[in-house]
Amino acid sequence: MHSATQAEIDESHAQFRGAWRRMALGARSGEVVERPEIYIAASHVSWALMNAAFLRAPADTEQALATSVASAARYFATGKHAWTFVISDEWLAPQVRERAESILAWYKLKPLAVLSGMVCDPLTEPVRPLPSLEVRPVQDTWGRQAVADINARSYDVSRETGREAFDVESLYDADTRGFVACRGDAPASSTVVTRVEGVAYISLVATSPEHRRVGAAEFIMRRALQEARDAWGIQRTVLHASEAGEPLYTRMGYRSVARFRVYKAPAPGTT
Repeated sequence: MHSATQAEIDESHAQFRGAWRRMALGARSGEVVERPEIYIAASHVSWALMNAAFLRAPADTEQALATSVASAARYFATGKHAWTFVISDEWLAPQVRERAESILAWYKLKPLAVLSGMVCDPLTEPVRPLPSLEVRPVQDTWGRQAVADINARSYDVSRETGREAFDVESLYDADTRGFVACRGDAPASSTVVTRVEGVAYISLVATSPEHRRVGAAEFIMRRALQEARDAWGIQRTVLHASEAGEPLYTRMGYRSVARFRVYKAPAPGTT
């Protein structure tokens, strides 16, 4: 990992929270709750990742982490959906990092994913020719459902779960734009770019299995980021990459500044 500054690490946290805040506030029944010890962005949907709790500051003691998790658990206990807790290695003191998993397990939180907080300013030139695909901006139900369905398949959740979370008109506005790359008439790959505190935040990057390995994701990401530059005058971009996606983003000029760990808790009343 490139040596990151504290400012870059903190920015990655703020962008994560900020993007999830926008999605929660755009959801049909979502809300944002800011407590001194925890930041909650809950869309109140079946997709657990969209019901997320974040630390508001580094946890220097086990008690600080436990207090934050307990606060999040109390909040989500009143709902009906599974939820997630997001922490980063960089925001935990070494002794807290060693104990984090056992502290979270007390609240039924189990490891779900490891994400790399990445930043880029500016993109590098493509290292290989990109495909020629049709780009359709998300402007209607078809576009919203295409983004939802591509991501649902990629993350192995049901179509209904995907559409509940992302086929929502109010998620897309002047600060959030979605794009779908099509091969023929088939939706192949998606990207959403959101303006968060003057930075272009990239999310919902996914490609349908039958359209992978042709450069579709890079193609549509670059198009989305070009739109961000044209519409908002923004070049700096942040994302949180899965282990599968990280090589692509590295090729595009992104570099890792923080390592996030996502833990998932079951819906209240289940195990």
